Amino acid sequence: MEANNKKGFIFRQYEAPYVSPFDKLFEIFTELITYTSGDLDEALDWLRQLDKEYKLTDENYTIDDFIEDLKKKGYIKDETKDDGSGGLKITAKTERSIRQQALNQIFGNLNKSGSGNHKTKHAGSGDEHTGEFREYHFGDGLDRIALTESLKNAQVNNGVDSFMLTENDLIVEDSHHKAQMSTVLMIDISHSMILYGEDRITPAKKVAMALAELITTRYPKDTLDILVFGNDAWPIAIKDLPYLQVGPFHTNTVAGLQLAMDMLRRKRNTNKQIFMITDGKPSCIKEKDGSYYMNSNGLDEYIVDQCYNMAAQARKLHIPITTFMIANDPYLQRFVNHFTAANQGKAFYTGLKGLGEMIFEDYETNRKKRIK
Repeated sequence: MEANNKKGFIFRQYEAPYVSPFDKLFEIFTELITYTSGDLDEALDWLRQLDKEYKLTDENYTIDDFIEDLKKKGYIKDETKDDGSGGLKITAKTERSIRQQALNQIFGNLNKSGSGNHKTKHAGSGDEHTGEFREYHFGDGLDRIALTESLKNAQVNNGVDSFMLTENDLIVEDSHHKAQMSTVLMIDISHSMILYGEDRITPAKKVAMALAELITTRYPKDTLDILVFGNDAWPIAIKDLPYLQVGPFHTNTVAGLQLAMDMLRRKRNTNKQIFMITDGKPSCIKEKDGSYYMNSNGLDEYIVDQCYNMAAQARKLHIPITTFMIANDPYLQRFVNHFTAANQGKAFYTGLKGLGEMIFEDYETNRKKRIK
């Protein structure tokens, strides 16, 4: 009796993979921590409200059970507040998880690797093989000679009986230089980043956390420094990103650029760049006597000219500036166009959606000249 072999597709109802109650709540919890700028009490209050509205838990696993698991797993811990009362705070483990989640959300299509650097466009005496061969040229390192291909050439050119290997027989394998990159990410924390009914600072924070996690895991030889700028500019640590908040500030773009260039001057890497995320016009300058000159009405020529001067200074230092402008006002775009021309950098006019992917693409494709 012949076997009845049938070919085709079998369709079944989709069943979502099992996710534990803790993991479901933890993903929401880390999102809330980002939105509340690290305020644990507020995040837990929001989580309880969401639970009441959307029934996130049941009698078998409650919000209180989740909080106890957070303690056991080392995501939160007890603390004594300044007034002597007790409370809870998030730990470094939570901060790291928030960065990892931001990376997965924004750059989820990437495969992490243990180490690596940016490849330049230029082939030559580098450290990553391309699989392509060429003739030996004076100055090529002996360690780049493809022995098998060279011996094959010698046999073809000189015969097997009178074997001889000459310089004309030598073949080398091309390779790419790997360029280590030093990046400064500037984040605008002026008051406009939360005005007009749109939260712009939270996406900017998430992009910064994702970029930090990307660089530390995929490009460990690169460096990333982060600074914020309002009336003044100051550096922040990667671990402080979840707690970043907007202040009642104007926009001192010049102070941010000055600090960014100071940071990059101290870096040994040849390849340097500045990423600037902003949604507004420069409206503040700190004078030499320590006073502030501020003007929020339109584009102030005095402030704008100093921005152009900073862009030109960065160009002389071979530091390109990429501006991510979260605004579409025509007069602001004209300012950014002139600013970009002074630096010979790049500018992107973007909304909040896709900001992370855009920054990643630019980070990946910012290939520099071959390192001599």
